[in-house]
Amino acid sequence: MLDRAGLILDIFAQRARSFEGKLQVELAQLRHLSTRLVRGWTHLERQKGGIGLRGPGETQLETDRRLVGKRIRQLNDRLVQVDSRRTMNRQNRIRAEIPTVALVGYTNAGKSTLFNALTEADVYVEDKLFATLDPTVRKLELPDGSEVVMADTVGFVRDLPHELIAAFRSTLQEAREADLILHLIDASDPNCWQRVRQVNAVLKELDADRVPQIRVYNKIDKLDRSPRLTNNRNGQGRAVWLSAVTGEGISLLLDAVANRLSRKKLHGVVRLQACQGRQRALLFDMGAVVSEAPADDGGWVLELELIERDFRRFVKRENLSLDILEKPLPDSSAALN
Repeated sequence: MLDRAGLILDIFAQRARSFEGKLQVELAQLRHLSTRLVRGWTHLERQKGGIGLRGPGETQLETDRRLVGKRIRQLNDRLVQVDSRRTMNRQNRIRAEIPTVALVGYTNAGKSTLFNALTEADVYVEDKLFATLDPTVRKLELPDGSEVVMADTVGFVRDLPHELIAAFRSTLQEAREADLILHLIDASDPNCWQRVRQVNAVLKELDADRVPQIRVYNKIDKLDRSPRLTNNRNGQGRAVWLSAVTGEGISLLLDAVANRLSRKKLHGVVRLQACQGRQRALLFDMGAVVSEAPADDGGWVLELELIERDFRRFVKRENLSLDILEKPLPDSSAALN
């Protein structure tokens, strides 16, 4: 009997088109299968062997486990190679200072339609679950003339099987490493708030919940609503209502993205311990250090001035907290004492 997780995996198998997508789906299916091998041969449990012998059920189970385990190792090795290439491309984008914007959302929310409308791409679109499985990356020019990389990701679903999250972790890494997440929501869905919570739960599991996020309420054409933009307390775009099909409100979204990714500068103080010499060297390499003073514990107190986006990337890459940047005192020299 096919369970819910198995059904989702089967749908993913039908949607996979790229080499990486097929590898990831097969890996997820095998991991799912490996947890159910014991039940598969229970009909042979009563057939016991003689003295010192094993029953046929146990022998077949061990054979299947060995074959499945061998194939899982092969798939993992291949995915490591694919992931290394993806990581290299991501690092090249970081070095080129091109910010990444990731599209996430519940399946069938209209991500691929919006992706095509924004980037003039030709991503496969159809009104069915998981129509897009493989990630697509395209460059996009914003109204202020700056460029970003837009990444379309796989659609999320309630209680996404753990085997699938594990297998697609490298693909979903685009969301984790993004500078901004566009959380697409089907505004016409009566259960949209439940979907929002479920997507945020997956983002948290991927450690992507701290990435700045703009909520994009799609399909307003079905609700006869006008496009609009709401801002947070800092005057930055927080939510946009639009229609990816008609194009209404897309200009508001582009303005909100440009505003969020503007080269806003930060000024503050960071206190590093003696064991954080690597982080100190990186900050100097970034040209972010205004002044430096020794700390009582053998570390350093650094006064920094840098672009907010660069600081977010630094703390993310070094697994630090955004709270490490303290507000400077009115007198900078006092802040360093």
